Amino acid sequence: MTEVNEEQAPKAAPDIAALEQEGEIAADYLEGLLDIADLDGDIDMDVEGDRALVSIVDIKGNDLVGANGEVLEALQELTRLAVHRRTGERSRLMLDVAGYRQGRRVELSKLGAKAAEDVKRSGEAKPLQPMTPFERKIVHDAVAAAGLRSESEGEEPERYVVVLPA
Repeated sequence: MTEVNEEQAPKAAPDIAALEQEGEIAADYLEGLLDIADLDGDIDMDVEGDRALVSIVDIKGNDLVGANGEVLEALQELTRLAVHRRTGERSRLMLDVAGYRQGRRVELSKLGAKAAEDVKRSGEAKPLQPMTPFERKIVHDAVAAAGLRSESEGEEPERYVVVLPA
């Protein structure tokens, strides 16, 4: 009997209809929250890879983002719970507010590339500040693109990326 490594096993194609349904449930939930909070904003939905993307756009202020995206993270978790309650399935939905995550993605990609260059130059491992799982994934991708490897260390919420020399 041959054992198959999960990483080598072919991944099933994402169920686009189910992901679109997640987006619709999330949009309804978020529209309700915006109404309760008396905030104006529009909701955009998309599917990227194997997750639904929902964005609150055309919203003024950073009340739904908070310091370092903390309110956004909490809102994303509440939205995932609302989807789970309706579907019975765990959601990997990604929420963005006013383009915060997209801007953060650009910043973190630059941070990962710069850290990789520093490690190439010094030959020494470089730990970075604690980050959310979303942020760590972006840094890991940027480090890999620069030809190095990285690992996450520590325990949530203080988990961080360490960029390793070749």
